[in-house]
Amino acid sequence: MLVAMSGGVDSSVAAALLVEAGYDVIGCFMRLGSPGEAVGGTTLGHKGCCSITDAHDARRVAATLDIPFYALNFANEFEQIIRYFEDEYHAGRTPNPCVRCNDWLKFGRLHTYAEGIDAKWVASGHHARIDRSTGVPRLRRAADMGKDQSYVLFGAGGIPDIRPRQLDRMMLPIGDMTKDEVREMAKNMSLGVHTKPDSQEICFVPDDDYAGVLKKRNPEQFTTGKMIDTDGNVLASHEGHQNFTIGQRRRLGVAVGEPRYVVAKNPVSNTVTLGIKSDLAAAACEAREASWHVPPSEDWMPCLAQIRAHGEAIPARVRALPDQRIDVRFDTPHEALASGQAVVCYEGDLVLCGGWIDQVERVQ
Repeated sequence: MLVAMSGGVDSSVAAALLVEAGYDVIGCFMRLGSPGEAVGGTTLGHKGCCSITDAHDARRVAATLDIPFYALNFANEFEQIIRYFEDEYHAGRTPNPCVRCNDWLKFGRLHTYAEGIDAKWVASGHHARIDRSTGVPRLRRAADMGKDQSYVLFGAGGIPDIRPRQLDRMMLPIGDMTKDEVREMAKNMSLGVHTKPDSQEICFVPDDDYAGVLKKRNPEQFTTGKMIDTDGNVLASHEGHQNFTIGQRRRLGVAVGEPRYVVAKNPVSNTVTLGIKSDLAAAACEAREASWHVPPSEDWMPCLAQIRAHGEAIPARVRALPDQRIDVRFDTPHEALASGQAVVCYEGDLVLCGGWIDQVERVQ
């Protein structure tokens, strides 16, 4: 049993539970970089989840549990995540590097490593559950809805012969616990991380300054452009469309009376379009790289669709399209959808499918 140990309380308790259950546990830490360290030309933030300090915490927990512990240097692979992040922003999309990190590293590269050491299972401290009651593993929301992370794990699905299915080898030991219960268990087990705060930001984005990271890597990509209204009238100039996100209201540098929001960005013309709140309403979206957790259907299936990791899931319909795509139509308009985001569809609290939004149909 390989357990991904981040040095946080969740993965520490996950490892402890598996040891308690009698599994032959090996702790594994993914070394992606340290706060202040340059990875691929980008300086990592101070609240990341995979620093040297975190590695020390994970190692101490492993020693307390008396299990083998290995730190794997994935810094070079992590550069792929950073490149994805910058490429998406420069293309005018809104990326989610945490989901990609789970897909490519935690349940990609780490699973490959597990195979190399003949580990049958890979476990982590994610707040989600795997339902094996029907014989076919399904990803389910966590018992603690406020901490649910099933959204960021949707890529671990996949129907055999379509995409590799990682759920068959995954364990999520704390999925039935609340965060308070996890911390209390860590305290009772004398795990020193029981009071350690959760990670709050993308590990390579200091102080949530997304544009600052992009400017340091490729300053030439930032050029002066026009800020326009929905009729094409020029309202002001800006210093690069990468400084704005869909749905943004504050720090626009424009005063026109009624509140304005970023409703569109065009990276080719380097224009940012401002509109009123109703201009953000979306009726539907299409997504690529779909991962299905049930057999795909070309017929409409009722679902609950979620756009952000901790956003509300709203009633919708989903169907499979050719070329590993999905079509999602909302029962009522959804605000502030942006290409590049992940849309995850649920059947109750079970993940149905998910994909990466590349087309948004606004309400006319």
